Amino acid sequence: MSDPVISPEDPRLHGPDVVRWLDARSGPTGRARYEAEHVAGACFVDLETDLSAVGPDAARGGRHPLPPLRTWLGTLGRLGIGPATRVVIYDDQGGANAAARAWWMLRAVGHQAVHVLDGGLTGAQDAGLPLASGWEGAPRLDPYPSPAGWQAPTVEFERVDQLRQDPHSRLIDVRSAERFRGEHEPIDPVAGHIPGAVSLPLAENLDARGRFKGADALRALYEGVLDGADPSQAVLSCGSGVTACHGLLAMERAGLTGAALYVGSWSEWGRRRPPEDA
Repeated sequence: MSDPVISPEDPRLHGPDVVRWLDARSGPTGRARYEAEHVAGACFVDLETDLSAVGPDAARGGRHPLPPLRTWLGTLGRLGIGPATRVVIYDDQGGANAAARAWWMLRAVGHQAVHVLDGGLTGAQDAGLPLASGWEGAPRLDPYPSPAGWQAPTVEFERVDQLRQDPHSRLIDVRSAERFRGEHEPIDPVAGHIPGAVSLPLAENLDARGRFKGADALRALYEGVLDGADPSQAVLSCGSGVTACHGLLAMERAGLTGAALYVGSWSEWGRRRPPEDA
């Protein structure tokens, strides 16, 4: 399997080959930051409206549930992405918000030619990739050919409750250590973590420059928390199923494939089973 992370210095990004760039910067100013400056040709993909379908109750699906599959397939067509399109995604948070989520969602419909740009927008700037401002679109295509459901494993609340008590499984929480320990919770109403989970903050996936560590280093990191468990028995969680994809990306780079995403993550669990009731 090819490396899901691509260096901004990679000659494939500086040659004549056509790449569909996606800018996945998130937050209330994400769109404005995109319009101010982005990699030339990049389309903006919005975490709140493209990469999730925010529902009325975060206790049923979390803060960023997946959109309906049909909706996502239509979004890919709007972005000019078909099965043969080479896609490179970036953000300005080391891939965590929300390039890795977009990568996972593309892989989850069977798309193979997709990478996250190492170093994000800063890496692109440093490598001399052409930049632009304003709004850019892409030639529309038909909706992406429909797979038979999401092709990447996910788990829901009830299954997580079973797996967290299974000694052969590992529930890995990628939030900061402070949030895991319940010392700081800036988003959700309750602090803490899912009982039985282990902490592996996503920042550990990156080096001091904010680039992804190499495959060997990532393999050692994740094998340490897997502690002999098969990667296919791992579930990754975070606050709302977005930054957990950063861990899934790191695991794939390390050759540790098959782990599942708990989309609802702490934003769902903490509302349904707060620490005093866990």
